[in-house]
Amino acid sequence: SNLAQKVYLIVRKDYLRASKVMQKRVMDKDNITILFNTNTLGLFGSEFLEGAHLVEHVGTDKERKFDINIDGFFLAIGHNPNTEIFKGQVDLDAQGYVVVSGGSTATSVPGVFAAGDVADPHYQQAISAAGTGCRAALDAERFIMESQS
Repeated sequence: SNLAQKVYLIVRKDYLRASKVMQKRVMDKDNITILFNTNTLGLFGSEFLEGAHLVEHVGTDKERKFDINIDGFFLAIGHNPNTEIFKGQVDLDAQGYVVVSGGSTATSVPGVFAAGDVADPHYQQAISAAGTGCRAALDAERFIMESQS
């Protein structure tokens, strides 16, 4: 919102899940419009992004379709790790994040390493995910080299 003239925050529910402090910061920004109970149906534009097709859910059985003009779109849906596939295979914490041991990327299964947001409930940033990806690769290489000895 500090870099754009106008920001739309499209929220699928009728409330924000962010902390009260973050909600207040968003609500206090004049250039942010929150669209509650709204989903994105698609994006449109010929050579560049020009807008988004949206649907607002009004009540239980009514909906209103409309378009907004935009030239940028960032998608972020929830903050639950996509780790269901690993359930019962490696240790997961109560929130579903892959548990790694100490300062390494090693999981509860020897030779299996975790990196990125699935093992990071705190930072969840692309740059830290890339860093843990590099660490996991180094840990995997070390594991392979030690296993061949």
